[in-house]
Amino acid sequence: MKRIDITLSDELAEFLEKKSNKSVYVAEALIDRIRRDTGEDIRRKLAEAYKREREEDNAVNGQWESATLENWK
Repeated sequence: MKRIDITLSDELAEFLEKKSNKSVYVAEALIDRIRRDTGEDIRRKLAEAYKREREEDNAVNGQWESATLENWK
């Protein structure tokens, strides 16, 4: 862990003063922003969507494979 000093607007400082654990609040906000900036959130959402749709995708692929191979027999 490393301690840092930052400068905030009066409005942000007042908002942060109301938080019981300021360090955790700021750290979580930074992590969220970093994820958005790096696209990690998008990659995670795509992976989750793929996992949800995997069975349906496999079924559709199987149907196409059968149709493709019909003339090869």
